[in-house]
Amino acid sequence: MGSKIVTVKSIVLLFLLVLSCNTSSVMAFSPNIPSGTLQIAREAQIKEAVNAPKSQVVRVGIGNSAFSTYVYNNIGIYGTDDIMICNGDNLVETLPANSNLLIKYKDGMFELSQDDGTIITNMQGPVRVICPKGLLGVKGLKRAGKNALYHGAFEIVKANANYFNLVNLIEVEDYLKGVVPNEMPVSFGLQALKAQTVAARNYVLSPRVKSSNNYDVVDSVASQVYFGANTEKDLSNQAVAETEGIVALYGWDLILAQYSSTAGGYTESYSNAFSDPNTKEFPAHEKPYLKAKPDILSQTPLNSEEAAAAYYKSRPDAYDIRSSYFRWTKEWQADELKKVLEQTLIAQSATGFVKPAFNKGDKLGNLTEIKVIRRGDSGKIIEMEIITEAQKYKVFKELVIRRLLTKDGKALPSANVVFENIKDDSGKLLTIKAFGGGFGHGVGLSQYGAGFMGSELHIPYDKILQHYYTGITLGTKPEILSADSSQNVVLQSFYTDKKFANIVIDNKFQMSKLITNINGKEHTFELPTSIWGGARVTNIDISNYIKKGKNTIVFYYPMEEGDKKALRLYVELVKKDDNNDIW
Repeated sequence: MGSKIVTVKSIVLLFLLVLSCNTSSVMAFSPNIPSGTLQIAREAQIKEAVNAPKSQVVRVGIGNSAFSTYVYNNIGIYGTDDIMICNGDNLVETLPANSNLLIKYKDGMFELSQDDGTIITNMQGPVRVICPKGLLGVKGLKRAGKNALYHGAFEIVKANANYFNLVNLIEVEDYLKGVVPNEMPVSFGLQALKAQTVAARNYVLSPRVKSSNNYDVVDSVASQVYFGANTEKDLSNQAVAETEGIVALYGWDLILAQYSSTAGGYTESYSNAFSDPNTKEFPAHEKPYLKAKPDILSQTPLNSEEAAAAYYKSRPDAYDIRSSYFRWTKEWQADELKKVLEQTLIAQSATGFVKPAFNKGDKLGNLTEIKVIRRGDSGKIIEMEIITEAQKYKVFKELVIRRLLTKDGKALPSANVVFENIKDDSGKLLTIKAFGGGFGHGVGLSQYGAGFMGSELHIPYDKILQHYYTGITLGTKPEILSADSSQNVVLQSFYTDKKFANIVIDNKFQMSKLITNINGKEHTFELPTSIWGGARVTNIDISNYIKKGKNTIVFYYPMEEGDKKALRLYVELVKKDDNNDIW
């Protein structure tokens, strides 16, 4: 019995170690290993790499069924197979499949019990639960009308004095399987789903200000919609598998891969739609890969009232023309819109993008005009005025504008909109009509556009991404290779259907060589060096060493270089193409 407990505990600890480790570092070893044992060490590292996590681990905060809260004081957890319960890293108990583990939090302690009231234990936690041969579920939690089930592990961790968070620890590639079919209909086809997968992978791997120290992202639209394993689809899983390890890059950085449902035929520049996330300055600083771009390249900018009106009152050819939001209209009676604004102006003034602010108790006065002051290239409103008999209110930023001008309690689909102020003979405002196009912020990838490009035009996913994100390349996430024990071995796995791959190296510290193991075969590449500081960025063509499908590369820091050097690297899989126009 004792040996069995040790074995089970070892499995649990190994599982948790795998989930908690940084997958870029496969195995730590000293830079002082004698040269005669380097090959043995590398062989051990390869073996370790085979058993390492397949991708980085992400911490996802799981909300309740309505996504109205991410804190709990009691919860029920079960597994589709046996579950193992740990107090931190120590195994406490195992329960059979479909047994409810009830967890309550009181006075700084977690109480764990079974359905029949039997107390398992009290602990400070964090409580960790795994289901090595199955999936984890939460009693009563639904996603897309189904019982919510999850890969990976659960961690129940204190949020404050009275409540805890439920966190799903899951590898990125498994996480994406629960994201992609919930962010894009699988009917959009494989190429669009691949483009969506890369955008979603970029999102979760990019650095961000976290809403909680306990998790990286949440499972709702506040991050990305993640509904877990029970909503996976075969085609979206294929899209995840066939883009494994691939991110969109601009220079050495993962891009902010913004996407929305429908651009309306013309995407907008980031700076014209968003404020700076730190300073709240609007317009934000430009992002060179998020530039306004029409679907039909002969289309001129829509930054005048005449051009915007002509475009959004018609249905020109565009990639997202099949969206029900490609073109739309709204209409308010003047008194109706006044009542709307008396409510929405209070909330939106709190954003700082309504000037002067409209506060509770203020009187709006009768409307006389809705006037656009400035537009972006897509025709998106950057600045507008709400003019009343008593006051003018300047309004900035597309989301604020959309939330101000609600109809039947719903925000405008987009800020790609032109207004008609209809007045009587005396000049009194009677009706306001809105003619618009698109749904969402309209920056970056248009999901309906990607669906049309992939399914109807048979454009591959990389070209879809390069249309919506200007000047990007596709490759693996850039990593640092150094003598440091957390960086001396880097494992990267990726899928490619092309016979092209470059290792891109930033060799600032003039390392003389790079040692790799590509799909099981070791290769050493000499790097150019010079006493004058030779070429800093080097490309190594490894196209002849990769295969169509999944590839694995292990990079080793050459210990004979000493412990003072380092380099950055990634594998480029799609060539940068600044002139990738399709039409």
